[in-house]
Amino acid sequence: MNSVKIFSISLFLAAAIIFQSCSIKENAIVAHRGAWKKNNFPENSIASLRHAIDLKLPGSEFDVWRTADDSLVINHDAHYNKMLIEETTYADLIKFKLSNGEKLPTLREYISEGKKNNKHTLLVCEIKPSEISKERGQKTALISVEIIKKLKADKITCYISFDYEILKQIRRIDSKASLQYLEGNKSPKEVKTDNINGVDYHYSVFKKHPEWIKEAKENNIILNAWTVNDPADMDWIIEHKFNYITTNEPELLNERLQKKK
Repeated sequence: MNSVKIFSISLFLAAAIIFQSCSIKENAIVAHRGAWKKNNFPENSIASLRHAIDLKLPGSEFDVWRTADDSLVINHDAHYNKMLIEETTYADLIKFKLSNGEKLPTLREYISEGKKNNKHTLLVCEIKPSEISKERGQKTALISVEIIKKLKADKITCYISFDYEILKQIRRIDSKASLQYLEGNKSPKEVKTDNINGVDYHYSVFKKHPEWIKEAKENNIILNAWTVNDPADMDWIIEHKFNYITTNEPELLNERLQKKK
């Protein structure tokens, strides 16, 4: 293999690592449920995802549930149109449109859209803990990972969850997946022990435990904070140089970041 080919392959691998690994970012914006608020798009819609990508945001977060007939759909709450998603079939759910006329998107549709014309935006996939059983939530995670791998989007996706066992289950089947824990009850050193890459906690947790910021950085653990919408809170997180900042106000956060330059 000649030196040009080796150099090209090295660049490709470096780019893949940079895209997947959140740890090399600093104060990078993650649009919470997509970039929806400013333009009044539905949360977790294809439109909100597309807008986040068009804005070239470093990340766009979304939420996954599994229906009664095992379809994976994107929605934040356990209920959709007053129906419990886990006890409702996909066919019954999509009888009701989102506010912009879209149907409730499936994970496959969402990831497929997320790959289009996307060179900047990490897909931050939140696996929702099941309200039926712990085992059901873990199975949902495994199916999600399988779909994302089949779509060849695993290098531009990271996984987050409030259920620690869901993340551990993903780690058992994927040694390279980027994982972040949401609950806020474990130190960075604790998650590192279980080979979890990051802590993605409510910003108030880090204000209560400022020592965890230093601990995360010393242990190469990704720092992410949610959901940071107030300018004063944004400034506090920016000053502490988190890797990612999750917000409903990506445009406002971008303004705050520009002022800090």
